[in-house]
Amino acid sequence: MNEWDAVREDLLQVTGYDVLGGLPDPFLTEAGVRLTSPREWAARRAELYRTVIELQYGTQPPKPDLLTVERLCDDPRECTFIIHTGTRERPVRFRMHVLLPKTDEKCPVIVDGDGCWRYHMDRDYLNAALEKGVGWVLFDRTELAHDSRKEGRVGALYQTYPGYTFGALGAWAWGYMRCVDALEKLDLPVDMDWIVFSGHSRGGKTAALAGALDARARVVNPNETCAGACGCYRVHMSGRYDGGPEQRSETLDDLWGRFAFWMGPDMGAYAGREADLPFDAHELKAMIAPRILFVSEAAGDLWANPVGSWQTTMAAGEVFRFLGAEKNLFWYFRPGRHAHAVADVTALVGVVRHCRSGEPLDPRLFRLPFKAPDLAFDWRCP
Repeated sequence: MNEWDAVREDLLQVTGYDVLGGLPDPFLTEAGVRLTSPREWAARRAELYRTVIELQYGTQPPKPDLLTVERLCDDPRECTFIIHTGTRERPVRFRMHVLLPKTDEKCPVIVDGDGCWRYHMDRDYLNAALEKGVGWVLFDRTELAHDSRKEGRVGALYQTYPGYTFGALGAWAWGYMRCVDALEKLDLPVDMDWIVFSGHSRGGKTAALAGALDARARVVNPNETCAGACGCYRVHMSGRYDGGPEQRSETLDDLWGRFAFWMGPDMGAYAGREADLPFDAHELKAMIAPRILFVSEAAGDLWANPVGSWQTTMAAGEVFRFLGAEKNLFWYFRPGRHAHAVADVTALVGVVRHCRSGEPLDPRLFRLPFKAPDLAFDWRCP
């Protein structure tokens, strides 16, 4: 099968599947009282912030004291800018590249911090959005925090905000938000009501975190995040993709052992004891509601925990339903393995155009490449 095909239920054979306890009920407050009205969600969401965000990713860097934007070229549709921001005592700067379609109308844009990867220079990848009237806002997240296992917590933003415990994911998510700040200052043909956050793998973790933190993101699209965002901590699985070798999903122990510097410093206490976590990935997804969430996965990306990601999407769907926003939750699996494919961008653009202008939805959405197991939770929305 190629990446453009719709998946079949027999494409991924699940050979091992462990659920380490049911997913926590997001409607149950810290006081033990269950929500009864959507009006109560804002207060419950503030409670979730302390675990879903601060436990998982550390205390987050604050809004900057200053932000100015330096333009490096004249072309309004393909230009590089330098964002100067942070504090007056310890300013930080990073580059933002804007590529816009050739249209007279204001366009949606995809903000993506994966500018450090070469696939973002591929014209087929970029054109999958540009040719459909959707632009790009790209930045290199490693200008804010390095992505080096040997170095750990090293980078400009740690020096700017030394009193916080955020890991690299928090620093990178902060970059997404500063790009939106910059767009608000620039006179560009961008539809600010249709800001999209996207990213792949560790960039997908970052996009999910940034989307939970910044309500200006109308659409949030984490792509194949593995553990630490969309993949369920409590679900461990193994399987064979399309008759290939058996592989397993990433666990918190795997994530912490290799990339502890991405996360909040207290997450290591739960490595190997995920059932004791006071949250799981469905609550990060739920924090994006009632805005639009599109979770994109690959059927052969076993490390990203396809079944666990689906489980947490189904659980988050209860919150979307509670808020009257069930139509704003989208998901899909494509054939293939770990990559940010042109098909993924095409699917994302299709979701944007469907929600923005009513275009027909891609028929590849909402199809499973495996036989659906029982849900990993027994609660439902009030």
